[in-house]
Formats: sequence, structure tokens, C-alpha cells
Amino acid sequence: MRRILIAVLALALPALADAQTSALDKIRSTKVVNMAYRTDALPFSYKDEKGQPAGYTVELCKRIAASMQSHLNLPDLKIRWVEANSQNRFALIETRQADMECGSTTATLKRMEQVDFSSYVFVDSTGVLARVASGIRKFSDLAGKRIAVIAGTTNETAIKAALKRALINAEVVPQPSRGAATAVLVEGKVDAFASDKILLAGLSLKIKDTSNYGMLPDDLSMEPYAIMLPRGDSALRLEVNRGLTQVFGSRVIQEIFTRTFGTDIEPTPLLLALYTIGQIPE
Repeated sequence: MRRILIAVLALALPALADAQTSALDKIRSTKVVNMAYRTDALPFSYKDEKGQPAGYTVELCKRIAASMQSHLNLPDLKIRWVEANSQNRFALIETRQADMECGSTTATLKRMEQVDFSSYVFVDSTGVLARVASGIRKFSDLAGKRIAVIAGTTNETAIKAALKRALINAEVVPQPSRGAATAVLVEGKVDAFASDKILLAGLSLKIKDTSNYGMLPDDLSMEPYAIMLPRGDSALRLEVNRGLTQVFGSRVIQEIFTRTFGTDIEPTPLLLALYTIGQIPE
């Protein structure tokens, strides 16, 4: 019995040690922080014209790396960017191929069973972008229509719940990626696309003949974005939140917001409150 117990402990202790080791130890030794970024989540995370990571959350993550350089005394710290999409982003964090994910991921209790999150970095809602030719002007007009969503997202849950509450019979058509959902919308294979409103607004800027599409006024859910982190790594989460606190407490956040969304858009009162709450005291 004693030999069995020793054998079990021998197998378990390395796993426990790995679980308790912060990503900061690896970052200190390698002087590299691995940051996953979405290539398809304009304007939060995407590839710019030069093929480089860009967007609102990417800019925040760059500031977090700068904070780490200073606070951890790592002047030579480099960022290694890891491409991610809506389907593999969680696996990249769970397997620690990336130390954090800089995209447009909504923090939910269900997801916290797998991963952790930073302080909130943005708040949005699920909306619907519809083809004008489909005659959709209000939410009830979705009856009998086909609505694209990205499979496995909080938007899929939100649109299904909203349709059920309103007793509207419509077909929700899951797609593997934002690109696929956009394609079926443009090709007329679906009548609408449900996603985060700000992402739909960014998407509409890239679609030809934007006058053919309209955003419904309904807010179907609250989507609080956060930077996704490995579960249980409190030391890393502390450093990430320290960096966010510095950004939210300075004019940098307004510069990032304006550069991302343009001078014609102002932060909502809810978002301004989020920036204030995100300034965690030392």
C-alpha cells in the first residue's frame, strides 16, 4: 500500500508543480512573452496591411508588455505573436502555447471553468447585421429568416435565447469562423449575421456596398471583453492587471480608442465607468 501511495505521489507532484508555476518564470528565463491574437476580429485584433498584429486589444497587450519590461526589470523582453481564431483560442491558452490572448473574448462563468481573465477591457452587446434586401428592419422581421453565427460563441447563445423569448421561428446557421459567416451573408445564403455589435460595425466597413446592410437597434446581450489567461496563474494575472491599470489611468486609453474607432465615436458611459473601475489601487 505504501509503495502504491509513493508511486501515485511521484506521478502527481510534477503535475502539481507545473500547475503552480507561473508563466512569469518562463517569461523571465526566456525574455519572451507569447501573445495570441485574433486575425479576424477587426477592430480589436487583426492583421494590418503589412501583415502585423493590430487593433484595440493588441495595443493594450503591447502596453502590458511594456509594463512587464519595467516592473519585472526585463528591458530585453520581446513579444512573440501567435495567430489565433475563434475556435483554437482557448486551446492555445489551456496548453500554454500562449501566455495571454489579445482578441475580443467575452468573459463568462462557464469559460472560467477552463481559463482565467484579466480585468474587463471593453464592453459590447450582441447585435444583428441584416441584408436590406431581406426586408429586415426590426427584430420581429427575423421570423422565417436564416441568421449566421460563429459556432460556439456567446453570440450564438444570445441570438437563440432572444429568438426563443420573442417566440420567433428563425434558423440559426453556425459557421466555423468570422470569414465564413461574412461570406454566406455577402453571398445571400443567409439573411443576417449575429455577433458583437462593434465587430459587425468593423465588418461592415470592409464589405462592398455597405448600403445593402443595416444594423438592428436591439442589444441582445452584454459582452464584457477581457484578456484570456491560463487558469490559476494569479501572478501573471496580477502583472496583466497592473499594466491595464496604468493604461486606464492615463490618456493612453483615449488615444487607443480614437485610433481604433475614429474621432466620430465616443466611449459610452458604461465603457468610461469600466475604465475607472479598471484602475486598481496599488
